[in-house]
Amino acid sequence: MLEFLNGLNGETEVLLTLSIILFSGFILTRLTNTLNMPKVSGYILAGILIGPCCLNFIPSSMMEGMSFVSDLALAFIAFGVGKFFKKEVLMRTGRKIVVITLSEALAAGVLVTLSLKFIFRLNWEFALILGAIATATAPASTMMTINQYKAKGEFVDTLLQIVALDDVVCLLAFSIVSAIINGNAAGRLSVHDVLVPVAYNIMVIVLGIFCGYFLSRLLIPARSRDNRLILAIAMLLGLNGICAAMDISPLLSCMVFGAVYINLTRDKKLFRQINSFTPPVMSVFFIVSGMNLDLHALGTVGAIGVGYFVIRIIGKYMGTYLSCMLMGTGRAIRNYMGLALIPQAGVAIGLAFLGQRMLPPDTGNMVLTIILSSSVLYEMVGPVSAKAALFLSGSIPYGKAADKQERAEEPGGDHRAEESGETEREPVSRTVLEENAVPEAEVSAVSERASGEEEPGEDAEPAEEEELAAVLPELLEYNRSVEDCDVYDIEREVKPPKNKKKKGKKVSK
Repeated sequence: MLEFLNGLNGETEVLLTLSIILFSGFILTRLTNTLNMPKVSGYILAGILIGPCCLNFIPSSMMEGMSFVSDLALAFIAFGVGKFFKKEVLMRTGRKIVVITLSEALAAGVLVTLSLKFIFRLNWEFALILGAIATATAPASTMMTINQYKAKGEFVDTLLQIVALDDVVCLLAFSIVSAIINGNAAGRLSVHDVLVPVAYNIMVIVLGIFCGYFLSRLLIPARSRDNRLILAIAMLLGLNGICAAMDISPLLSCMVFGAVYINLTRDKKLFRQINSFTPPVMSVFFIVSGMNLDLHALGTVGAIGVGYFVIRIIGKYMGTYLSCMLMGTGRAIRNYMGLALIPQAGVAIGLAFLGQRMLPPDTGNMVLTIILSSSVLYEMVGPVSAKAALFLSGSIPYGKAADKQERAEEPGGDHRAEESGETEREPVSRTVLEENAVPEAEVSAVSERASGEEEPGEDAEPAEEEELAAVLPELLEYNRSVEDCDVYDIEREVKPPKNKKKKGKKVSK
């Protein structure tokens, strides 16, 4: 296959390579779906399979030419994450999110740095680079897992804000560490070396604010659906190119871009349009990440790579748990949020390439090998652990269709609904049914009176009062909880029973 592709002209080689990459991702995700694993794991496995370590289907020149896919995917990911930074949500949970993010990110970074320095006896530059990269979490795999299983709720909102701010902390930490390493390499360390990378990040953040404001003015209601998508992607690509020219990650600026736009317009349709456009980009991004893994280099990394893999997980979970206890969060967030922060890929891989250029060749290659190999492991273990955290926290309704059918066929369905995470939806559904029954009874009674039939006597009035008294507590419960429910799901799940009208006639007679 490699010889066949190398013998073709450039355009044909590019097209066939992209076709092989996308088909391999599709085939491997069929397998992971059968095993009930997230799609991200299938993409990583596909990259390993067609990469140079296994079948070697893709020419090395093509792999080097796809480096831009990482920045492009990160731009789309960051823009999508920005929609969760709504002003009212930040006002409600801002302090809690900041404390949890700083705690889990710095706990992982400090623990990795100290362990590599004092346990593995590595130099400070090597330990600091890996410690700064250890603070990052992969927003791409987290977002794909959430979208794949349609997870929602307080746990998901908190998770996405933490993941987004987590990479902000990582980028700032890496900027400071890189300035320290460059200063030591030059024989001196000045304030200028530290402040310049920070100033660049602040500059692109301001640029992201401007792009969000400008796009909100460009996308007027008369603008067609196609032109809305074209303008948004054009601005994302332009912002991405400016960040690449300055050698900084596009994550911060694109995330601010999305946050400013959603707060100015409340327009969720644009985000849904971009989400429908990005799956092939995300697929190529994860498959290329898998192709970059050098399985033969894992033997040289050995205990250092295993230590980095385990210590980072411990630091993430410990920092999250302690900060959640300090902030008094709910039990689900405290116990399971650390499991959802395990994935690490895009940002970490991009920073590893930067670290490789800053360190001596041997040390830089070792950093890149550790991050690539651990990222593949994280992306195989991380999405599974993220799915487990979403399920255990109640964000994923497990076995919804089966439980619905069982509740319809058997009278004991309420207890099973509590075990399957349906405890909130089922009471609301029963409430809506009862709520529908009372007005229909009144309408039936009024219509019969208008047609000349005999009005109900004194015996009918107590029956109506008893039914209204029985329904009233459930109506109050519905009013308290309806704001937390998805209107679409209620309309889809609740179908007014056919025999309610007959019941109303019986009451009115």
